[in-house]
Amino acid sequence: MRKSTAERAAFLIALPQTKRRTLLRGMSAEQRQRLRHYWQLWAHAGQLPPGSAWTVWLILAGRGFGKTRAGAEWVRAVAEANPGARIALVAASLPEARNIMVEGASGLLAIAPRGKRPKFEPSRRRLTWPSGAQATLYSAGEPESLRGPQHSHAWCDELAKWINTGGRAEAAWDNLQLGLRLGDLPCVVVTTTPRAVPMVKRLLADEDVATTRGSTFANRANLARGFIRSVQKQYGQTSLGRQELDGEMIADVEGALWTRAMLEAARETAASSPPVRVVVAVDPPVSATGDACGIVVCALGEDGIARVLADCSVEKASPERWARKVAQTAEAWSADRVVAEANQGGAMVASVLRAAEISLPLKLVHAARGKVARAEPVAALYEAGRVRHAGIFPQLEDQLCGLIAGGRYEGPGRSPDRADALVWGLSELLLGRRGEPRILLT
Repeated sequence: MRKSTAERAAFLIALPQTKRRTLLRGMSAEQRQRLRHYWQLWAHAGQLPPGSAWTVWLILAGRGFGKTRAGAEWVRAVAEANPGARIALVAASLPEARNIMVEGASGLLAIAPRGKRPKFEPSRRRLTWPSGAQATLYSAGEPESLRGPQHSHAWCDELAKWINTGGRAEAAWDNLQLGLRLGDLPCVVVTTTPRAVPMVKRLLADEDVATTRGSTFANRANLARGFIRSVQKQYGQTSLGRQELDGEMIADVEGALWTRAMLEAARETAASSPPVRVVVAVDPPVSATGDACGIVVCALGEDGIARVLADCSVEKASPERWARKVAQTAEAWSADRVVAEANQGGAMVASVLRAAEISLPLKLVHAARGKVARAEPVAALYEAGRVRHAGIFPQLEDQLCGLIAGGRYEGPGRSPDRADALVWGLSELLLGRRGEPRILLT
């Protein structure tokens, strides 16, 4: 008797993974298409729930690991099997919840089989499956929205991106937990890239949390070969690569002027106060084949707080190329001034920038002290709550966390070019002549 698709899927799922994949590769495209919604056939081990009982499953892995697909497939399985399920879908913001968790390429609408696709009502932030199960979208930036609603299950995406200014991320998590009181065994899946933020540390410290770790390369079979080669070449064993690809939690360096917690406390999703002054700060490279050209945009807000708006640094660029990038950045951000370090030849820096048609006031500053010594008063501004990051800047922040009190640098690359540009920009906005008194040209 000819087996049904469901019977064939059950037979394949029962096989050892190696044998199963061999049989799947031998099938025609049409045969594989019929089986595409049987997730256990296609998932790698890290995408399937742990076998033991758990209430929180943390998937802490690199980009491309398939975290979103794993979270969406878990929600689908819950919704199809449990008509009474009430599921919370929580992301850093409502647009991210909709664009990634619901409508994304690996989101809930895309993975649903024909006839079992949920109905999405954007105005009500609600999905309803044919079974009767429902899911509601929430923003972690609005923790009070999770106070009151009851749920049986939850999927929290990119927990490490939840903004924790004023304790909002932790409040959102706590409110969610207090509302998980429906059903026999309320549980949560958390999918996130590892970053040393308070909420991720909190979950890792909890012995009752089931944790799955993994790298981008665990999902190699579903990633373009060109992508794998490119990221390995560009990021290799850099701290950014170790975090974003290998899924490694990068710990703070002892004695660092900046810590991950300090940066998270200073973070906001976007500038919350209009700028009154914008500067583009530049740390020029010594040569076109050496270090990066640090280009960082900083602004002073109406509230008196300085903000880092963008990291536009360029790697291994010729003088003409980095100067054009500075000019483009200044125009794009309507900058009031360009501040550039002139230690590597003030006349050259000035002439290169002028050749790039920078018409803004150009200030060349001379470093009388080392990079770390210049950074210390700027780090103190963060501790005093006078600086915020309007977004996430991984490479820049890795460099900041590598500046060690006493003069050492233990971050990625040979030199903290991006961090040095940031220091010049914030010194210009908040420290004035106290930041670096030796000004060569205005």
